[in-house]
Amino acid sequence: MTASSGILSGEGPVSEAGGGPADGTVGKALGVLDQVAAFGRPVRFSELLAASPYPKATLFRFLQTLTSQGMLAHDPDTGCYSLGVRLVRLAHAAWNQSSLAPIARPFVDALAEEVGETIHLAQLDGAHVLYVDKRNARVPIEMFAQAGKVGPAYCTGVGKAMLAFLPPAQLDRLIPHMSFHRFTPATLTGPDALRAELAEIARLGHAFDREEHERGIICVAVPILSSRGSVIGAISVTSSTSRMTLTDLDRLSGRVKQIARRIAEEAETWRFPDQQKQTRKTG
Repeated sequence: MTASSGILSGEGPVSEAGGGPADGTVGKALGVLDQVAAFGRPVRFSELLAASPYPKATLFRFLQTLTSQGMLAHDPDTGCYSLGVRLVRLAHAAWNQSSLAPIARPFVDALAEEVGETIHLAQLDGAHVLYVDKRNARVPIEMFAQAGKVGPAYCTGVGKAMLAFLPPAQLDRLIPHMSFHRFTPATLTGPDALRAELAEIARLGHAFDREEHERGIICVAVPILSSRGSVIGAISVTSSTSRMTLTDLDRLSGRVKQIARRIAEEAETWRFPDQQKQTRKTG
């Protein structure tokens, strides 16, 4: 279960985070910001222009505005743009306020200690997954997924686990944004195959990554759902085909579900403490 998007996945820098005509100027500027971020490194104006839908003057104006606002930084010596300090501050605030990582940390630690394999915690970001936390196995396995990185939802265990429990209308909106790029021979390469897989995941309550994103990497993943059934995130146990089988991972699914439920309970208490207290008083 690896994480990649844009240039990291070999598909070129791509943004699916808006920026269309209906989003106006702000949406377009955010699209440019996403484009810079997708490179994963400082990027020259010429590289951005080559992949941009905007004319040279328009793109330059967006870059100037984003730089003046601290969302981007420009190095006059190299001519490269990179993410700015203001964006880092906002990301840090969002991480503390919206990420599952601080809430789930003790549960992730406990599961990692118990099973000795790699643990991933993720949240859905449009048609992608954002890995918000990770614990390495006792004997670490080299893989692409790291906290803070983004991967495709359609071919990762955590991604499919979350997609399977989305409202149908939301899933219908996301599927057209999926590339269905074939990373391995096991990758699902179309909406029909994905929908069939998601139906089975919804029935079982857990998902597998069967070497769909990276050869030799397999996982079992479970959605983290609110008391109303809304998707909060997903957690997975990841290993390699050299030391575990899908059957081995399936045996862990019950334990992973227990951990997912505990994270969900903690998340609801953390997000709505006053409501929880009031419920206890009147219950």
